[in-house]
Amino acid sequence: MGTNGSTMLKPLRQGLPPLDPAAVSDAASCALPARFEAVREARRFTRCTLEQWDVGDRFDDICLVVSELVTNALRHAVPAAPRGGAVHPPVRLHLMRWTERLVCAVRDPSHESPAPRESDDFSAESGRGLFLVDSFADSWGWHPLAGTLDGKVVWALFRLHTAT
Repeated sequence: MGTNGSTMLKPLRQGLPPLDPAAVSDAASCALPARFEAVREARRFTRCTLEQWDVGDRFDDICLVVSELVTNALRHAVPAAPRGGAVHPPVRLHLMRWTERLVCAVRDPSHESPAPRESDDFSAESGRGLFLVDSFADSWGWHPLAGTLDGKVVWALFRLHTAT
């Protein structure tokens, strides 16, 4: 693993765009186990949460992006669970809604930057996750966690066109 490839991804290593945490109108999060059923759990959690929030026509886009971010975290960022099982669930999904924005963020224990798979085969079943995130979200990025938490957060931002 050289550091060569990471220079190209530098622009993605950014914190969230400036959003006032005090202005969050809704927030929800859930811990996800290191199993592939966690993707289904994340989807169900997201659907239930979004049904309570007014996200207008972005409902399907958000659900798709959450699935991709959680799948990526499980596939690439979660090491094989230790024999005794991890004490903390390794992946956590956060949904935060402002009046005209929604952010979904997935925390995982890896320090590796998320990298789109180099492939021209768009019929391939896997490796397209970040391309889908890039296509359906208004912006996305990642940043390393600070303080006592290990790993990173990969986030996607959606502009909401809701009727006021």
